[in-house]
Amino acid sequence: MFETFYGLRHSPFSRDIPTSELYQSVVLEETLGRLEYAAQRQWFAVVTGDCGTGKTTTIRRFTEVLDQAKYKVLYLSDSKLTPRHFYKGLLEQLGCESKFYRGDAKRQLHREIELMRGIHQLQPVVVVDEAHLLDREMLEEVRFLLNFKMDAQSPMTLILVGQSELWDRIGLQAYAAIRQRIDLQCKLPHYDRAQVGDYIKRHLTYAGAENEIFSDGAIEDIYRFSSGSARLVNKVCTHSLIYGAQNGHRIIDDHMVKRVIQGECS
Repeated sequence: MFETFYGLRHSPFSRDIPTSELYQSVVLEETLGRLEYAAQRQWFAVVTGDCGTGKTTTIRRFTEVLDQAKYKVLYLSDSKLTPRHFYKGLLEQLGCESKFYRGDAKRQLHREIELMRGIHQLQPVVVVDEAHLLDREMLEEVRFLLNFKMDAQSPMTLILVGQSELWDRIGLQAYAAIRQRIDLQCKLPHYDRAQVGDYIKRHLTYAGAENEIFSDGAIEDIYRFSSGSARLVNKVCTHSLIYGAQNGHRIIDDHMVKRVIQGECS
């Protein structure tokens, strides 16, 4: 509805925007570069950030920029992931039926990875999302998984992605053995005021906006409400566009944003 009113070809703050069209901050560029390096070296990486900082979006972008002729991405996101289901999920993505017992499935996965690397010349990149929800048994299994050929090399690139509490857990003494294996850590911050403005402008440009829609005061209030969380920026911007279109306002100012926040987003 509001797209027609504002002359937009796409919805500017939806979740299905192609990652190539998203706002790319300096931090995102640096993170993508570091993760690509981790993939080349088959490192163990951990990506953390608070809610709404774009962790999953970052991984989506990362998997799209990887050379598909060199890498095979295996993605898992399960809050109740167990070692058995971990191996089962990876093997299914490789087109295999998993062995029932964990040890057998682990050996099966190692064999499939060796075949993938030897015959197809593909390096596996395993991404485990929502990793802050993994229990201790699963995190310990990660350490065992990376033992390969008497610990001489890693069988894959492994990337754990989760909220900031994941790193807090790994920092505990009980997880010292896992922490010592981490080759790369990336922390995704919230956007600052300037970045929120650039984010909104970039997404509106993608959507086809030919004129400014949000006033500087509106962007200021959006930043204060969201604290730089991309998810909350998307929410308040979308509700503001709906409100503006319903009331015939071509420009969304700070008073309108305040009203939307009080009525829709609080």
